[in-house]
Formats: sequence, structure tokens, C-alpha cells
Amino acid sequence: MKAMRSLQRQLNEKSQIGRSVLLAAAIFALGFAAGNLATSSTSSALGDTDRAFDPFWEAFSIIESDYVDPIAVDVLVAGAIAGMVTALEDEHSAYIPPELCEAMTDFSGTFSGIGVTVHTLADSGQIEVLAVVPDSPAATVGVQPGDIFYEVDGISAIGITQDELSTLVPGPRGSQVSITFQRGSDLVHFDIVRDVFVIPNVSHQMHGGRIAHITLLDFNELSRSQLDAALEALDINSSAGLVFDLRGNSGGTLESAIEIGSAFIADGILLRQVSRDDSEEITRASGSYAEITVPIAVLVDEASASAAEVIAGALQDHQAATIIGEATFGKGTVQNISHLAAGGCLRITIKRWLTPSGAWIHQQGIQPDVLIEWDAQPNQAPQDDLQLQRAIAFLESQRD
Repeated sequence: MKAMRSLQRQLNEKSQIGRSVLLAAAIFALGFAAGNLATSSTSSALGDTDRAFDPFWEAFSIIESDYVDPIAVDVLVAGAIAGMVTALEDEHSAYIPPELCEAMTDFSGTFSGIGVTVHTLADSGQIEVLAVVPDSPAATVGVQPGDIFYEVDGISAIGITQDELSTLVPGPRGSQVSITFQRGSDLVHFDIVRDVFVIPNVSHQMHGGRIAHITLLDFNELSRSQLDAALEALDINSSAGLVFDLRGNSGGTLESAIEIGSAFIADGILLRQVSRDDSEEITRASGSYAEITVPIAVLVDEASASAAEVIAGALQDHQAATIIGEATFGKGTVQNISHLAAGGCLRITIKRWLTPSGAWIHQQGIQPDVLIEWDAQPNQAPQDDLQLQRAIAFLESQRD
């Protein structure tokens, strides 16, 4: 379990816990919070800052005049910005280069690319297709789960990161990308025309004709409407209970978290946000309650993070659901993403968030009401899913 938590944590820092959508990458930081941190305007502070930057300009001048190879100024500036962010010693703050910025700040739920989700194999570092989006360009040409990225447009994909792959595979609708995959001992090649489509984010089904099961993969602009459609399709209040599955959900926008939380909580606090001056902002349910009257079990695991933890924490504090599974990832901070002049982005932590009761879950996670530790396998059958079966059994026990 420790090895699994370590792997999940590494993947989460790339905001791609176990899966990354190679259509347009997304940073699943809890936020897009409005506003920026206040800056001091006193002359003494400006004077101190000017003096502090003297060695920076000295170093810049030395590198520009004496370094053995010429180097572009924008490369040095980007490195300096990245260095400043590194000095924060905050794993959730980062400088995002221009080639990734636009794609990694897209929370629309629609993407332009080929239509696969991927993960990095822990033993080899190779990037494997985890799933193929139905009716996507990848599905049309015959890409399969288990295919390993080998080459993209003549560039080797062996040894690169998911972020680097995300600069190669997505692209404008109608453009073509040539990809070679390793499939077993063979290499298979596809010329794929990129397209725009909606990522399936919410899935639903019934178990035993009585227990509804809704899975939410991330929090984006379409999540609430997709959740409402699933609740309607299941005729939720005619069921015996609802399993709301947030396992592997690495988060999304704060706005989406509020929309989803408001579906389950009619009135009350969803979270508290604390700024650097210790001022507190209270966020309440929006009033868009879905009027769910059946018992609810929320499934979480080590990869449930950020906005997923906001929902689990709020439902637990309000006793609106029973939390089942494993302790969640433990991300208790809010990030703001600012676009910089040269095209890059700066993502920095601007607030801490607390559960309605005032608990800060950072690096601790939400502790489930019912602890069920289990190492899932790819494409696990529902009857072999120990956590799901425990949630179903719990909801069955709540029947009148």
C-alpha cells in the first residue's frame, strides 16, 4: 500500500492520478480561485526588492556574456520564474511553460485530440493507453487499451513524461498526428485526424436492480449537468440507495465542486477558505439541491484528491453520506492560475481550505467511515470490487 500511495502521489503532482487525457492536458488544482495576493506598495519595500534583485541581474549578465553557448533570454527568464516557484517548496505551485499553459488550464470538459486516457507504467516508465474514448479518432482507427506509445510524428516517446507527450499528441481539429504504438512484440502505426469531443466524465448503472452507482472522474464545467442527467436516467429516488464513486478522481475546479456539492446538500457550508492574513471565506451550497432522498455511500481511495475531498468532507460533516474506502490523498490547498506575458502560466497556492467543521485535511486526507483497503486491478469486474460490494451491502442494509 505504501508503494501504491507513493506512485499515486507522484502522479497526482502532475494532476494525472493514474490517468491522463491526451486530448488536452488539464491541471486538476482545486481552484481557478478569483483574485491575486495583495502586494506591498511602500517605497521602502520596493527599495528592499530592488536591492535583493542585484545579484540576479549580476548572474544574468555573467551568463549572457560568458556562458560557453549562446542562450535565448526567454529561456533564462523561464528558468528564473521556475526557480522562484521552486523556492516556495510547495508541491502544488508550478510554472507552466507556454506550450502547456492553454491546454492545462482547460476545464471545459471538451478536448481536441485523439481520444485516449493514459498512465505511466511504474516498472518501465512507458506510457500506456488505459482506455479509448468511444467514437473518438483513436477508436475509429483501432487504438486499443494496452498499446504503448512508441513514436509521435517521428519523435521517440520512449522515456518521455506524460506532460511531454501532451505537447505532441493534442492539436487543432482536423490536423493529423502520426503515432506508432508497441502492441505486444509488434509495432502498429496510425495516422490519426484529431477531432473535438466531450470526454465521458460521468457513468452510471444499476446493481441488482436496486442500487444506483454513479462514477465521476473529475470536476469540470460539464460535471453537474452530466450528474443531473445520470440521476434522472436512474430515477434515483426509486432506487434503494446511491453509490457515488469518487475513486481516482483527482479534482477539478472549485466552481464545479460547489455545483456538485450543492446537489447533495440542500443548505449549509461546503468548505471554508483561509487566506494568508487568516481571514476566512465561507462557501455555502448554491441552492441547486437535487432532492435525493435515498441513502448515499461515497467511495474514495488514495487517489481521490482536491475537489473530490471537498465533496467527501462536506458530505461526511453534514452526515449526508457514509464514506467508504481508503483515506484520500490529502490536498487541502487552493491554487490560482495566472497567465504571464510571454505565454506561460503561474500556478500558486493562495488559500487553505477546511471542511465545514474546520478540519484541515492536508497530507492526511479524509478518513472513511468504513475502511476497506483494496488494490484495484484494471477493468475489475463489479463483483470483484471489494469496496463497491461493501458499499452496496451497506446501502442494502439501510432498506426499510
